[in-house]
Amino acid sequence: MGVTRFAWAGALVAGACAIGLGAMKGEDGPDVDRELFALVNRDRGQEADRAFAGITELGSFYAAGAAAAVLVAAGRRRAALRALGAAGATWLALQGIKRVIVRPRPSDADPAGTRLLIARPKGTSWPSSHPAVLTTFTRVASRELGLGAPVRAAFTALDVVVGTSRVSLGVHYPSDVASGLLFGRAVARLWPRGRS
Repeated sequence: MGVTRFAWAGALVAGACAIGLGAMKGEDGPDVDRELFALVNRDRGQEADRAFAGITELGSFYAAGAAAAVLVAAGRRRAALRALGAAGATWLALQGIKRVIVRPRPSDADPAGTRLLIARPKGTSWPSSHPAVLTTFTRVASRELGLGAPVRAAFTALDVVVGTSRVSLGVHYPSDVASGLLFGRAVARLWPRGRS
């Protein structure tokens, strides 16, 4: 079982890296990444922009801390600490990767063609840490709490919506988000399970 967990995590990391390397080929990355970015980043009205600006922060480490506090208040301290620890490890790992892989953010690469709707985050574009942190937190918390498939599917949908918000708001390319989601799942797979 342990080997399978490491094999799955390795495959997820390899997929994240393949997406990132493929997207960064050439000067600006492949056309499909830019075309998808333009499609998601286009103007859909103020209501959609406000909704994405609000939901995007669910992927921040601060939101993970708030969710952990709710779990502690509900008497699920161990699950809270394990999920928060995994989310923190994900955030730290991705910040390290961003220092090595310097991909410009869309607003830096194409200021005229990017709708930047929130303050430009520090750091580089690849991989996106918001969906990674959220994915890690929700996967580990779900496992620790013994949540069923419908709840896990709802969390996966939330992970994707937060990832989409990062593109819609102009701070990440779709490939950054896809890689972040895969990295988040990899860390969650590797994170040791709690003892009953």
